[in-house]
Amino acid sequence: MATAHKNPCAPESAGVASPEPKPAPARSTKASGQPADQDAPSPENLLQEYNELRARYQRTTNALGSAAHDLKTPLAILNGYVELLQSEKLGPVSDRQREVLHDMKSSGKRLEQFIQDFLTFSALETGGLRMKFEQGNINECLSGVCKIWSNRFQEKGIALYFLANDKLPLFPFDAPKLERIISNLLENAFKFTPQSGTVWLHAEPHMWDRRAAAVPSAAERRRQNVTQPNAVKVSVSDTGQGIPAEFHLEVFDDFFRLPGTEAEEGMGLGLAIARRLVQGMGGKIWVESDPGSGCKFSFLIPYKPVASKPVTAATSKEKKR
Repeated sequence: MATAHKNPCAPESAGVASPEPKPAPARSTKASGQPADQDAPSPENLLQEYNELRARYQRTTNALGSAAHDLKTPLAILNGYVELLQSEKLGPVSDRQREVLHDMKSSGKRLEQFIQDFLTFSALETGGLRMKFEQGNINECLSGVCKIWSNRFQEKGIALYFLANDKLPLFPFDAPKLERIISNLLENAFKFTPQSGTVWLHAEPHMWDRRAAAVPSAAERRRQNVTQPNAVKVSVSDTGQGIPAEFHLEVFDDFFRLPGTEAEEGMGLGLAIARRLVQGMGGKIWVESDPGSGCKFSFLIPYKPVASKPVTAATSKEKKR
């Protein structure tokens, strides 16, 4: 916050003689006659304004979240009627009608995904999304997500590969949240990988040194003792257009879109939600990419759940730094 300072070059007040020695220069004043430095807000006023802005932001987020939630029911009814018409239980449909119904269903699913993204974002912003860790098999979790996405990848002509890793043990994790992370990363790869491209989903045991940097260096990887891993590393790689290095951190920001991709579907929340969910499970996420050579998004999740506060905007930004 800028603060007004005394100007040592300010002229003396009008009508006053200049005896020796010269008096101290007059303080700069506003037209109202009040000293300029009295305009600077006090720390108490700044704190009050911050709290008011934060409360207004929370109210806005809650209101938008409620509006998104209210859209779910009518959208579900519309999608249900489309599926009923597609089943031809109300009568036969022509090929042209079938195409229209297919487009309607696809649009409805996309809108449903947008609403779910915003609901998740709203819950994360307000601290209303809690982690529920249960012992599980991460291979089954990842395989299930791949099955959901396989048809869409095939329709676009993209190869999707996943091979279960038998070295991964059973450990406690939040399966629905992990599925959401993987789904968001696969959706990102799907959008930016061209036809005839390839996407790989891979998971492996990992020895995580929490003191290490966000992206492990080659020297760090050589020092790691993989005989006693303490985390799982999950990666989604693609043969898409890649991401310039200057955006490797920014891509995880809320509502961020890479320059030139503004016309793509989505609200720019997929990677931001993935980041917060990973951090909510005590992990970290990063991207490795060069323009024109594809992307590799990776994240780590510890085998032992880390007790942490709900991830909100403030805590997630602090972790990024």
